[in-house]
Amino acid sequence: MQKLLIDGKKILSGNISISGSKNATLPILAATILNNYSTIKNIPLVNDIFTMIELLKFIGLQCKISKKKKLIKVTNLKKNINTVAPYKLVKTMRAGVLVLGPLLAKYQKAKVSLPGGCAIGTRPVDLHLYALKKLGAKIKIKNGYIFATAKKGLTGAKINFPSISVGATENAILASVLAKGITVLSNCAVEPEIQDLIKFLKKLGTKIKIKNRKITIKGSIYKKKISHRVISDRIELGTYLIGGALTAKKLKLKNINVGVVKKEISVLKKMGVKMIINKNYIEVFKSKNLKKINIKTEPYPGFPTDLQAQIMILMTQANGKSQIKENIFENRFMHVPELKRMGAKIYIRNNTAHVEGPSSLTGAEVMATDLRASVSLVLAGLIADNRTSINRIYHLDRGYQNLENKLTKCKAKIKRTLK
Repeated sequence: MQKLLIDGKKILSGNISISGSKNATLPILAATILNNYSTIKNIPLVNDIFTMIELLKFIGLQCKISKKKKLIKVTNLKKNINTVAPYKLVKTMRAGVLVLGPLLAKYQKAKVSLPGGCAIGTRPVDLHLYALKKLGAKIKIKNGYIFATAKKGLTGAKINFPSISVGATENAILASVLAKGITVLSNCAVEPEIQDLIKFLKKLGTKIKIKNRKITIKGSIYKKKISHRVISDRIELGTYLIGGALTAKKLKLKNINVGVVKKEISVLKKMGVKMIINKNYIEVFKSKNLKKINIKTEPYPGFPTDLQAQIMILMTQANGKSQIKENIFENRFMHVPELKRMGAKIYIRNNTAHVEGPSSLTGAEVMATDLRASVSLVLAGLIADNRTSINRIYHLDRGYQNLENKLTKCKAKIKRTLK
């Protein structure tokens, strides 16, 4: 099994180009089921994307990927496709459940395995199924699979989500674009990745309006040949911003959209992080005398749960006691015991992590427990004394493209090994 070895205390400098957004590409790939010809550009070359491509191929779509150009061409011309998403392809990636909506909308049936992914909480599919039932689907769960049918097609409805869910919002949108009449979704997630999905669907001719947390969809698609460039990955950007604040003489981050990380930039500024912010790039510098801060994770535009583990590393270097309250997932502090092995002073009370700083971290052998936890251990290793060995890095490969290569080019000492 592969691991990463990191020799810490290196001063980073250089440029990093931020990859396309994994969390935007995945639902857009699911949406290609609805169209005949789709070209998706700026895709990240990470394992979750490759898994979704394999799932589309299993269903019966033709997928041609150019890794050099970072694009994929998806063709769906078959009348009879396989409306099944098997366990073997969905078990490692929660986004696999997103094919449920478009399969049901276009082919009136779907059999989709209950999803897997990171073990950061229960993340049930209840809200997905709640929305689909409102649209007229008949659903049962048997032997670990969701069986859904809509023999006469789906019908537009008013759906008020009892709580905000990114995945359920995406599945409801994907199901509604072929539903008869108008669908109104209320209390929706409005993350930039969902807004990017809506831009893609509009290119198909779908009429969608989004205002505050309400999304209105008039079901219709004019099948045609379309091309779409995926937005850059705001979580990768946030991760490297934090890494630069910890270790960089100067780190320049390119291929970005500053507008979608306003909250993250605000938090970093309050902590005393030094940055030069431009429309097309951000330069970040190692920041001394970092200030303590209390924050909480929230749906967009709040502070993202996907940066909770990373900001915790910055908190270990701040003066005083910081707090971060996790409001999205109930089991997303599994990285804390690993950080404590490296010397971090952290304790958990209920759903809040209390972090005392500044702490001197020391390299240790640690284990990644999920995607974002794995990259937080990388950040900790960059500032720790001696060597850090990170096991189970397959989590990392699900969401970060060429992480060790990007960091090595910026003078980090990090390598991958099988030992």
